[in-house]
Amino acid sequence: MRLYNSLTKQVEDFVPNVEGKVGMYTCGPTVYHFAHIGNLRTYIMEDVLEKLLRYVGYDVKRVMNITDVGHLSSDADTGEDKMLKGAKREHKTVMEIAKFYTDAFFSDCEKLNIKRPDVVEPATNCIPEFIHMIEVLLEKGYAYKAGDNVYFDTSKLKEYYVFGNQNEDELLVGVRDDVTEDTNKRNKNDFVLWFTKSKFEDQALKWDSPWGTGYPGWHIECSCISMKHLGEKMDIHCGGVDNIFPHHTNEIAQSEAYTGHKWCNYWFHAHHLNDETGKMSKSKGEFLTVSLLEEKGYDPLVYRLFTLQSHYRKPLVFTYEALDQAAGTYKKLKNRIGSIPAEGEADAQAVKEWHDKFAEAVGNDVNTAMGLTLVYDVLKADISGATKRAVIADFDRVLGLKLTEKTEKEAGEGGAGDISPELAAHIEEMIEKRKAAKKEKNFALADEIRAQLADEGVILEDTREGTKYHLK
Repeated sequence: MRLYNSLTKQVEDFVPNVEGKVGMYTCGPTVYHFAHIGNLRTYIMEDVLEKLLRYVGYDVKRVMNITDVGHLSSDADTGEDKMLKGAKREHKTVMEIAKFYTDAFFSDCEKLNIKRPDVVEPATNCIPEFIHMIEVLLEKGYAYKAGDNVYFDTSKLKEYYVFGNQNEDELLVGVRDDVTEDTNKRNKNDFVLWFTKSKFEDQALKWDSPWGTGYPGWHIECSCISMKHLGEKMDIHCGGVDNIFPHHTNEIAQSEAYTGHKWCNYWFHAHHLNDETGKMSKSKGEFLTVSLLEEKGYDPLVYRLFTLQSHYRKPLVFTYEALDQAAGTYKKLKNRIGSIPAEGEADAQAVKEWHDKFAEAVGNDVNTAMGLTLVYDVLKADISGATKRAVIADFDRVLGLKLTEKTEKEAGEGGAGDISPELAAHIEEMIEKRKAAKKEKNFALADEIRAQLADEGVILEDTREGTKYHLK
């Protein structure tokens, strides 16, 4: 395994802290609204990484937090709490909002074939851990009390901008509308560890603490939840590129101040999904969710395929035209694989050789596009049908596209290779178009239609009784 480390900006050989075992942490959702498909691109790629680690033989423990308190709308620890905003919007309690959107998030994950992490911990479960870490940071001189809040003192660090690509000007007052001056801070980069009631009187969730009744800052939760379940040394921390600063920067600051040693060895960041106007968000344009894609007739796994066609470290532009292309590719691929005869037993040695090829190719910084290329290489390979199906099923342990699985609908219509009513209607429509093209002496179009159907795994045969077809 080789992995790009956002901290060193290099592709490195992956070496875990404990041989054969991997501790992996994923920044989870703030459950105040549905996840949009840009958020879910990151979770898909993190899912592929986890499955790839298991595929090459590691014992993985993956932990994810659920932010159900304390995430403000501004990077500068100002603005409205997102959970409170969701509660006001829907006239529900914060915990009702948290429960509804947590369930909705994992429903989307299931549709996208994203494995549920081994540990899922809501922030509200860990208030004692947050308080303990803050107490230690105060004792060590890395934190201070001001205006009834507790802040982390970034001036005590030898290096704060550890990722090296942050823009200090982003935190200057007046640069962005959502950045306002917090006069309690000693340094503009300092961040809140604990808010008290003096700052947010209307905060719904509050707990007693040594510093007054209040609630934790956003950044503290990931440090504490990861240490609770993975210990003080972690292998891989995941998130979107928008988490790098300030969230992951602040996590490293407080975690290493607390422990006194390096905390996490590898940082894995997936890039943005953009629409044609820029970064996708919940606040502009059409709110693109998995449910919306389903309403428009797309299988969620088509979106998963769409994301796997691009490298996770590259921005990906979403358009419906591109998704249509992915839908066509997915349909053709499923048809071709479904038509493979499965008689006999797979060649175990051949399966292992292909397994090793896949592990080497995709294991080079999670190269999912190369993994998809290998699927097509298998389809063209001179091996038995049973071996092809076994190899593709093996690859799919990582790709997660359910390439060899039948949907409930397909299962009800017969075994692999049977033609569904939808496919039969499509074939008949194409045959009629080809017939009309031949009648108009447009033989180039007729040949193009034949070739297109062949790509979809459908072979045409012209007979005296008319055009017949069968699956490859």
